Amino acid sequence: MTRVAAAPHAVVVGSGIAGLITALHAVDGGCRVTLVTKDVLEHANTRYAQGGIAGVMFSDDRVEDHIRDTMAAGAGLNDRDAVRVLAEEGPSRIRELVALGVAFDRDADGEFLKGLEAAHSYPRILHSGGDATGTAIEKALVARLRASAVHVIEHAFLVDLVVRDGRARGVDLLIGDAPGRVGRRETIDADAVVLATGGAGELYAHTTNPPVATGDGIAAAIRAGADVKDLEFFQFHPTVLGGSADPSDTGAGDSFLVSEAVRGEGATLIDEHGRRFAFDAHPDAELAPRDVVARAIAHQMERQDGRAVRLDATHLRGTYAERAAFLARRFPTIDAAVRARGLDWAREPIPVTPAAHYLMGGVTTDLFGRTSLPGLYAVGEVARTGVHGANRLASNSLLEGAVFGARAGDVIGQDASARSWPVPTARTTPEPLPIREPVEGSDSTPPSPPFSRRALQLLLWEEAGLVRDEAGLTYAGSVIAAWRRDARTPRTEAEFEDENLLVVAERVVGAALARRGSVGAHFRSDSAAASVDRVPESLPAGAA
Repeated sequence: MTRVAAAPHAVVVGSGIAGLITALHAVDGGCRVTLVTKDVLEHANTRYAQGGIAGVMFSDDRVEDHIRDTMAAGAGLNDRDAVRVLAEEGPSRIRELVALGVAFDRDADGEFLKGLEAAHSYPRILHSGGDATGTAIEKALVARLRASAVHVIEHAFLVDLVVRDGRARGVDLLIGDAPGRVGRRETIDADAVVLATGGAGELYAHTTNPPVATGDGIAAAIRAGADVKDLEFFQFHPTVLGGSADPSDTGAGDSFLVSEAVRGEGATLIDEHGRRFAFDAHPDAELAPRDVVARAIAHQMERQDGRAVRLDATHLRGTYAERAAFLARRFPTIDAAVRARGLDWAREPIPVTPAAHYLMGGVTTDLFGRTSLPGLYAVGEVARTGVHGANRLASNSLLEGAVFGARAGDVIGQDASARSWPVPTARTTPEPLPIREPVEGSDSTPPSPPFSRRALQLLLWEEAGLVRDEAGLTYAGSVIAAWRRDARTPRTEAEFEDENLLVVAERVVGAALARRGSVGAHFRSDSAAASVDRVPESLPAGAA
C-alpha cells in the first residue's frame, strides 16, 4: 500500500497584511497552515495604515519611475532586484486585493482615485475609505482567512523559535497570558515558520505603532542565530498630532498619525510665525523624503524651545464650509481624531511632531522571504528584503507585505517538500559594534537608571532617535548592557516583551555606532557628512 506524504505544515506568526497573504497563498499551495497572533486577528499594524498602497496602476505611470522613486528615497542603498520585484509585481498584488474584497476609492466613472505622497514623482497611491486603507485591507483579508482552511490561534505570544539540527522546526508560545496570571506554554512543530510580527516602535517614547510592536520576531530570530541587517535605519514619521515632542509629557504615548497624504493634498508645514520652513531643508519642502522632513521639523522645534510646528490645511479648497467638507470626506479618520481633541483644522493649523514609525531593517531575507536559518521565513516589517534601503518610500510598506508575502507563501510548500532551504547571501553592511558596560567604579559614564520600558523608550528617543552621535550611542549601549545583565528570567508576556525590546535595542545601537556616516534615516551629527541632508541628485548606475 502506497503511503501518501502529509502536506507540509507552516506556522505563520502575525496577522498583518504580510502574514495574512502568506497564509492564504500557502494554504492555496497545499500546505497545512497555522496562523498565530499576539492579539486578535484584526489587531495588527496594518489596520493603522492611513495613506494607502503604492502601485503602477495607471497608464501614464511607469514601473521604472516607481523604481527610481523608491531608490531615491532609500538613498540608493536599496537592493535593486528587490525594488524591481516590488514595482513589477505590485499591480498584480493590488488586483488580488481587489479580488479579495478591498474596495479602493473610485471616481464617478469607476476609475481608481489617485493620491500623491512625499518623494513620489506620480500620484500612484490608492486609498480606501479616504484614510482607512489599512483597515479596509485588514478586514477583507481576515474575512477571507476565516473562511479558509487556515487554523488560527489568537492571544498567542511568540516566546522563541524551536531550532533543531540547524533548522527552524516550530514555535514556543505563551497562550492566554493576562494580568494577574501566566498563560500556558505550548510548542507547535512545523516544517516551516514564517515571521510576520511587524516592527519595534515600542522602542521609542513617541511612536505611531500599536503597543504590540515590541520586536518579538526580530529578537527571536537573533536568539536563533538568523542574520539581521540595517537596524540603524528607523524611520520617523514627520507629522503626528500633538502639542509637544517632549517625551516626558504624560500624553506622549497618545500619538495619532496625520497621514502624509494630507501634505500630498497641499497642506503645508509652518513655524510659529506662519513661515513655510521645510524649504530650508529640501526644494521639495513638505513632500521631501520622510527623514528630511522629520529632521526639519525637529530642528525647527529646537528653535522654538520645543513647541510643535503646525500643519496648515486652512488654504485648501474655497470657503470654510467647502474645506471642512473636503477634509471630512477625504480624511474621515483623521478629521474625527482632530476634532475629538478639540481642534478645527479647517479653521486653524494643527500642532504636529515626529514619531518613530517604521523599521527598514530586520531579519535578512532573499526575494522569497527565506532567511539565513533554514526553514525560517520573514515577511513584512520584520523582514529586511532590501526594498527600502535607508529610508522607506511612502506607501510602499503595504505593497511590500502583499508582494513578498505572496512570494513566500508560494514557495514554502515547495521548499518543505523538497527539503531544500536556499539562504540569502552574506551581509554587506557594517557589523554592529559590541556594546559593553562601563568599568565598575569608572567616572566616565553616568550610572544607569533603573530599568523600565519607559526608561528604555526615553533613552532611545534621546540617544538613538532622529539625530545620533557616538557619545550618546555609547552611553545608550552601556545602559542597555547593564539592564540586560540584571534582567530577571521572564515569565509573563510583558516581561518577554521587555526582554525582546532590550535585545533589539542593543542591535539598533550597535548598528548605529558601526555606521559612522549619515545616510537616510540614520543621521549622525558627528559625521563629516552630517550637513548633507538631501536625496542625491543622481543615483548609482543601475538604480533605476
